[in-house]
Amino acid sequence: MSTDADPQSARSWSTTPERSNLLAIQTIAWIATHLGRHVARLVLHPIALYYLLFAPAARRASRRYLGRALGRPAGWTDLYRHIHAFASVALDRVWFAAGRVDLFDLRICGGAVMETALAEGRGVYLVGAHIGSFEALHAVGLSKRQLPVAMVMYPENARMIHTVLQALAPDFDVSIIPIGQRGSALTIRDFLDKGGLTGLMGDRYMPSQAVQEGSVERLFLGMPAQFTDGPVRLAMMLRRRVIFMVGLYRGGNRYDVRFEELADFRQPPADPGEREALVLAAVADYVRRLEALCLEAPYNWFNFYDYWHEDAAA
Repeated sequence: MSTDADPQSARSWSTTPERSNLLAIQTIAWIATHLGRHVARLVLHPIALYYLLFAPAARRASRRYLGRALGRPAGWTDLYRHIHAFASVALDRVWFAAGRVDLFDLRICGGAVMETALAEGRGVYLVGAHIGSFEALHAVGLSKRQLPVAMVMYPENARMIHTVLQALAPDFDVSIIPIGQRGSALTIRDFLDKGGLTGLMGDRYMPSQAVQEGSVERLFLGMPAQFTDGPVRLAMMLRRRVIFMVGLYRGGNRYDVRFEELADFRQPPADPGEREALVLAAVADYVRRLEALCLEAPYNWFNFYDYWHEDAAA
């Protein structure tokens, strides 16, 4: 979560949010690997309190978001719960990366959707969001016949996260595919063709000419917000079924992991206009599902920056 109050840097989430999260992740990870998960969870309380008191930009973003998701002004207790939930999920990222499925109570819904997709033998193309733990996908991959799993990230974030996770779990294959580079789409296609699971996030838009994706504006929690259509367009290009995946954190060691079919582009129409309509419909459906999840589990959404670009208008 960013501590930088400058609106321009807040908009550049591709570097700011994850870079400032890195120190927290490294600290929590060291405690977890040396002292165990139980002790590490106790340490989360002072860490969450520190961010609550000394990260004004993150606190401001949390207050704005929670006010919309809760339908009332967010108090200090709400802000603390939000930050503590993020810290808890960040901690568990360590254990998911290490393949320690035994530490968690994973309640999986929509397993039949995954089984159907896996039966095709072309891998599974999943789209998620920064809500709950998308890293729970690693645990699901381990439980499904040791399937290879790769997270698709922007290069800067990929380098940082890969460095931390690989250092913590050197024997575990932490596969990350950088996106937005020449050949990224082919790498994703090849990984899928080998039967792997790939996961992309769809709730952050990076306004960069280097990344060939568009911005789609949709109402989100009552305010217009920019969403990327990149993951959906890539699925259309690769002719894949799109599975929406979320791992909601329910406290303690419990996660509700859900799989739902979002779109089916295995046989896209020949007409460009029809393909465009399908892409936009899939993005709109994605936003509706994400909004419903934020209302169901408001403390699970972890975009601690100026998501609606309100600082610039202030």
